[in-house]
Amino acid sequence: MSEQLIDLLKLCLLALLYLFFLRVMWAVWAELRTPATVAVPRTAPRRARVADRNTARAPAPTGAPAASTSTATLVVVEPADRAGRRYPVTSEMTLGRAPGCSIVVDDTFVSQIHARVSVGPDGVKLEDLGSTNGTMCNGDPVIAPRRLRSGDRIGLGAVVLELQ
Repeated sequence: MSEQLIDLLKLCLLALLYLFFLRVMWAVWAELRTPATVAVPRTAPRRARVADRNTARAPAPTGAPAASTSTATLVVVEPADRAGRRYPVTSEMTLGRAPGCSIVVDDTFVSQIHARVSVGPDGVKLEDLGSTNGTMCNGDPVIAPRRLRSGDRIGLGAVVLELQ
């Protein structure tokens, strides 16, 4: 190989290296410039909090039927600090981190709008809404809308809900 060709290859490699560093610096600058939109406090790893956003309707007491289209209820099984919290199943409920969801789950492994539980003529159905980490039903991933029965467990991140 000629001396000029080797010098040209060295310059090309040096140019690629500078382009790489410029791209990295651009990405870092873009991250520093963009304000954080959501700050989720995490006190312990994989610890999730569930909050009820149905402020107009209180959860049904144990043993009493819910004032909705169904007598089905979702009960929090995990995490232990929220276990026992009850949510009456309405005609259509969304589960996720977004403030507008029927059941708000404060867990970074849960998508903004993660899953939907709906009541139809053929019973209660669970549907994953394209979540990043998926929705589980009795340990199996939910790929298509799935009919739920009493005792089925729904997993969203670190939160487990049971249909009763």
